[in-house]
Amino acid sequence: MQTKQRIVVGLSGGVDSAVTAWLLKRAGHEVVGIFMKNWEDDDDGEYCSSNQDFIDAAAVADVIGIEIEHVNFAADYKDRVFAEFLREYQAGRTPNPDVLCNAEIKFKAFLDHAMRLGAEKIATGHYARVRFNAATALHELLKGLDPAKDQSYFLHRLNQAQLAKTLFPVGELRKTEVRRIAAEIGLPNARKKDSTGICFIGERPFREFLNRYLQTRPGPIKDERGRTIGRHVGLSFYTLGQRQGLGIGGLKEKGAARGGGDHAPWFAARKDMATNTLWAVQGHDHPWLLSRELTFDDAAWTAGAPPAPGACAAKTRYRQQDTACQFSAGDAPGRFRLRFADAQWAVTPGQSAVLYDGEVCLGGGVIASAQTDRCSSIDS
Repeated sequence: MQTKQRIVVGLSGGVDSAVTAWLLKRAGHEVVGIFMKNWEDDDDGEYCSSNQDFIDAAAVADVIGIEIEHVNFAADYKDRVFAEFLREYQAGRTPNPDVLCNAEIKFKAFLDHAMRLGAEKIATGHYARVRFNAATALHELLKGLDPAKDQSYFLHRLNQAQLAKTLFPVGELRKTEVRRIAAEIGLPNARKKDSTGICFIGERPFREFLNRYLQTRPGPIKDERGRTIGRHVGLSFYTLGQRQGLGIGGLKEKGAARGGGDHAPWFAARKDMATNTLWAVQGHDHPWLLSRELTFDDAAWTAGAPPAPGACAAKTRYRQQDTACQFSAGDAPGRFRLRFADAQWAVTPGQSAVLYDGEVCLGGGVIASAQTDRCSSIDS
């Protein structure tokens, strides 16, 4: 029989964390809900829904029959996540704040708070799993069973101490089952739409938001032949592979597009911070957008140490299938290299490269540079 534990659940107001709390309560645990407020600036309800989310979380706690506490982590978030987010964009890279939020807030500040409340474990509504491997005496981070919802990519920076204290109950379920359970037990948010994006940006135009924090420095947009084909508003506002918002029409000259034709769409392909130039190419499969090799640093490994060099699988963005590659040490301490069998599209500095061994997430790091098929480095 499972031992009863005091478990603090991060209640976000969404259906996944609500069902997480209910599953643990049904299993006989003492469950306490915590609602984390991570953003205060411009929190007027138009773009950031935290006020409504707390109302939903409180309604869930009432139905399940558990206590809920409202905790403000906004100062921690601004110092540990948002400041880094801005630094990365200012440097021309494209960071992933969800990865940093999990490492610094949800599984650090929140975990510390839960332990002060006497919790033995914490739980969240992430689609992932934790398994203790008796052979290695290590806790392993596993993919969620629903391949369409797996969130291990965002959790790859969790360490042994964090994994040992964490539960992911809905990681054992498919999303359809979570929705069914929520409806059956009468949760008020059973049909609530999944949240997307980052709270502090919400549904507002991304460029509009960054404009409030970063200085614009316009410059030229050039094609692969060095012709100026437009103007950018500032390199921080573009990401590699971006198609919308470049403001470039099709070039009429024959042969202008590589693999795309006269009116093929344009994509942001590289950023030259030294000359403040955005390079754009025509055609989704242009060589400047394809990379077989990348380097990454700022690595975090769930086992506490990197895996042995050799074959593994990895992904360079969340919505991507694992791809076979070779893992090895890089050319500097703390730097690592991945060499892919198949070229990867729009590998972006600042994003995360995450390694897998089957269903086990090994960890990963922040992409520093990528080598394209044209053998020209795309970096910041």
